[in-house]
Formats: sequence, C-alpha cells, structure tokens
Amino acid sequence: MISRAERSTFSRWWWTIDHMLLAAMGLLMILGIVLGLAASPAVAERIGLSTFHFVNHQVAFLIPAMLVLLATSFLSPRDVRRAALLTFVLGMGLIVVALLFGHEVKGSKRWIFGVQPSEFVKPAFVILAAWAFSEGAKRRDVPGNTLAVLLLPVTIVPLILQPDFGQTMLVSLVWACLFFMAGLHWFWVGGIGGAGMSGVFLAYKLVPHVRSRILHFIDPSNGPGATDTFQVDTAVDSFVNGSWFGVGPGEGTFKRILPDAHTDFVFAVTGEEFGLVACMLLAGVFAFVVLRGLTLAGRNPDPFCRFAAAGLVILFGVQSCINMAVNLRLMPAKGMTLPFISYGGSSVISLALGMGFLIAVTRKRPRAALTDIPLKPQRA
Repeated sequence: MISRAERSTFSRWWWTIDHMLLAAMGLLMILGIVLGLAASPAVAERIGLSTFHFVNHQVAFLIPAMLVLLATSFLSPRDVRRAALLTFVLGMGLIVVALLFGHEVKGSKRWIFGVQPSEFVKPAFVILAAWAFSEGAKRRDVPGNTLAVLLLPVTIVPLILQPDFGQTMLVSLVWACLFFMAGLHWFWVGGIGGAGMSGVFLAYKLVPHVRSRILHFIDPSNGPGATDTFQVDTAVDSFVNGSWFGVGPGEGTFKRILPDAHTDFVFAVTGEEFGLVACMLLAGVFAFVVLRGLTLAGRNPDPFCRFAAAGLVILFGVQSCINMAVNLRLMPAKGMTLPFISYGGSSVISLALGMGFLIAVTRKRPRAALTDIPLKPQRA
C-alpha cells in the first residue's frame, strides 16, 4: 500500500489521479484483448495468417500504449501543452508526407511508415484548441478565439484531401463543443451549423463514395454500389443472430464473412457471440469514462484543464458512439475504430496518448500548482 506521507514522484501521482477513470481504461484494454480473441482468428485464417496473428499484435501494441498513457499522465498542464504542440506539428507533417508519397488504400492516403498520423493529431488538436479558447477567455490581449478558429481549417483541410471525412467530422464536432463551452454567441451557433451542413452537402455532391454511402444508408436496396452496405448488413445480422445473450464465445458465424470483423465491426462480433446484454455493458463502460471525465472537468478550477478534459472525453465518447452507430446501421459507415477494442496500433497508442492527457489535466493539484491561476496576495 502506498502511504500518503510518502513524498516520491510516484506517490504524489498515485494520490492525485482519478483511480476510477484509470481502472475503466484498464478494463477497456483487457476487454479489447478478450473481444479480439473472439473476432480476429477468423479474419486471420481467411487471409492466410496464423490464428492469433492479430491478437498477438494487439497485445504488442498495448505495451507501448500503456507506457504512453502512464508517462503522459505524469505531465503538468504546461508540459501537456508542449507535448501536444510537438505531436500536432509532427502529425500534420506526416499527413502532408502521406498525401505526397503515401500508398493509396481504399481510395485514401492515410498511412505513412506504417503509421496513421491523423490518429495522433486528434488528441493534440483538442489540447491546442482548449489552450487557445482558455487563453482567449482569460486575457483580452491574447487572440485566443481567433487562433482557435484558424486551427480548425489548418487541421481539417489535409484530412479532407486524404480524404478522411470521418475524422474531419469528429474533429469538427469536438471543436464546435469547445467553441460552445467558450461562450460563443447564438449567432455563431447558426453560422457553424450552416457551415457544417454546407460541408456535408459539398461532400455529397463532389465525392462519389460519400454520396454512395449516404444513398445506401437511406435506401440500401436502391442505387449503384449496393455492395458498399455488405459489412453493415452483415453486422446487423450478427446482432439478430446473437439476440440477448449470444451464441457463445467462438461460436459466431457471421464474423467469418465480415472483412473488418477485428477492426471497425468488432462490436457486431460482440453482439453475436456475447449478446446484446454484453454490448450494453460495454457501452456502459464507455459512458462511464465520458461522464466521469465531464464531472472531473466541471470541478476543475483551471480553464485550460477544464476545456481540455471536456474536449478529450467528448472526442472519446463521440468516436465510440460513431463506431457503435455504424455497427447498428444508425449512420453511414465511417471507418472509425472502437476505442481500445478495435485492432490497430496507431489507434490504440493515440487513444492512450489522449487518455494520458486526460488523467494529467484532471489530477488534483494545489492551487499554487495551477500556473494559469495567480494566487491572491496575502494580507500583512
């Protein structure tokens, strides 16, 4: 047992972090391995790999992910901002390199050197946007809101060029939530909403695969490219076959024909083998992380920490909701992973980075340790 009287760095970290938040993240990582054992062997065998190829790789990815999460959770708010700025610059640089020299996969250039840099840009973007909004709220001589507004197009234009409309939508939604928290006028609510709808309309008109997905979402039986809905239709069949309590671990059949059963559609495999009850419990863990993070954000006296914590859990929660909604055919396919559950090195490590930032900015600190809040002078 670690004593509160101990003055080591680890002791101070242990008694200032939120243990329930850390435990929930650890539970999701463990569930990711368990559900990976259920979903990935069928995919591995179908493409000629060893049975536990993806599971072994997922465990290997989790080791650096846990190290990243723990290391970043030790950071002070100032160091969180520095780490985010460095990550953002490197990530955006790699996105540009991927656009110029990356290999095209499924019509998009998102990968370079075996890494998907847009995954790492997301948590860094949230921290920088929170920083800009908090500075704008505190100091009238700093154009924080202007910098935050400029940060959005700088981030999403390269994502659109890849193209990656799922990540673009996710980043824009989180930015809009932070903008709303910063106290924007209702005039801007309409403006931002109008800009978002215009972006969706342009994507529908100018990008064929976006138009195809929207049309098939509205009417799966009509229009060209009906095969686009194969995975979503198979996912729905998985839930129906699993019913409330599932067919049993390893007994699922639809995962054998579901191409992305171990990544984007692992939630459907969960529904077939463990049932809708297990799916609801899993969704409850995600909801707990979001609600706990928002509660801690609301209690935090520092504006930057408050904005950053809220933005990070919104990013986490919206990404989770998008993945589950796609699996349930509640929205068009987006290619979004289920945090800590879906297979993927870039996704797992970047999520660990974001959650490490979250633990760092929600740590309990003496008022003097919050550099953004000046102490009141003591009377003589």
